[in-house]
Amino acid sequence: MGEAIVHMENIRKQYKGQIIIDGLQLTVERGRVVALCGGNGAGKSTILKMIAGISHPDSGVITVGGVQWKEDRERYASLLGYMPDDLRFGQGQTAYESLSFWGALRGVPKSSVREALRQVGLENTGKKPVTSFSKGMRQRLALAQALLASPQLVLMDEPTNGLDPYWMDTFVRIVKETASNGQTVLFSTHQLHIAEKLADRILFLKDGRIELDGSAADIRSRLGAERLEAALSGWFG
Repeated sequence: MGEAIVHMENIRKQYKGQIIIDGLQLTVERGRVVALCGGNGAGKSTILKMIAGISHPDSGVITVGGVQWKEDRERYASLLGYMPDDLRFGQGQTAYESLSFWGALRGVPKSSVREALRQVGLENTGKKPVTSFSKGMRQRLALAQALLASPQLVLMDEPTNGLDPYWMDTFVRIVKETASNGQTVLFSTHQLHIAEKLADRILFLKDGRIELDGSAADIRSRLGAERLEAALSGWFG
């Protein structure tokens, strides 16, 4: 096993008296692409928010790069980039202005901002405000924001929602390039074909617990099916 970038030990989280995450144990190695899959309410977004430091477990310990959020928040935050499922942008700001704001917070030069926009195909949006963008364009800008500072860990919540087939393929390429640079990518998705195409490791969650853990090939073999969709038919509502 390689060096861990994320370690979650005995994580428990409740919301309004309901157990969302129940005794989770998870270690993610550096340079891996890991997909969180499962039905609505399985706990995917909650796990990502807790790793990002936006939400905190009721019990248990989370470390990123050996650092706990409560011990060194600045160092912890510098290790990761986070793409939520619906990133809000400033009213009237252009793509360049929005990404420059995030870049300034992370100490990223303007040249990197322009390169990130080019990478996601938004370099020629000019003065068009982000609020007028399509869902797919906003997703691409949110992706650029998460990748901007080349963090060791990239967290993405349903990153392919709203992407057309061309940008879906481009997303796959970008994530593979990110992992090839030694960065780790942890993302949630309902789209099993993307998880199958992209992830080294797939975690299937149900009721806040990991029910399946392995490569796409491992899971298909275990459940006796040629594709993940067929293997998991009936598992998740």
